[in-house]
Amino acid sequence: MPDKSPKEIREQMWKAMAASPYVMLGTTTDREHFEPMYAVLDEDADSEFWFYTKKDNRAAAGGPATVQFVSKNHDLYASLRGTLTTESDPAVIDRYWNKQVEAWYEGGRQDPGLLMLRFDLADAEIWETDHSITGKLKMLTGNTIYDEEAGSHTRVTL
Repeated sequence: MPDKSPKEIREQMWKAMAASPYVMLGTTTDREHFEPMYAVLDEDADSEFWFYTKKDNRAAAGGPATVQFVSKNHDLYASLRGTLTTESDPAVIDRYWNKQVEAWYEGGRQDPGLLMLRFDLADAEIWETDHSITGKLKMLTGNTIYDEEAGSHTRVTL
């Protein structure tokens, strides 16, 4: 599998995240484990995304954070670093509000525990793996998969 450009891999990451926006989120300021979250993506924003959560969530304080992502087909992996901040713009909170989000908040949009966090991305490391027939056969038979056959990898600033 030939290496792809950083731009191509980054675009592939955004497509994969749009198809399955489930991630693991952790702040780097404490020793808490990462937790599953649903990333709210905007096709016009390629350096930020959002999370609806509650004010008592372990990530509510914000700060430096990392997001781990694995695509639905397990052919793309990403580790994204950035900063979590409270999203206080009501227009942004309303833009992404829907019935699925509302189900998590007893008081709906006016729930006093509602918190939206914005994740401003700094950089990412992205791996794209090769799940071709050749790659699968090599794994089944124990044959060596060489670096140039393994897939693409890049570090990007976002």
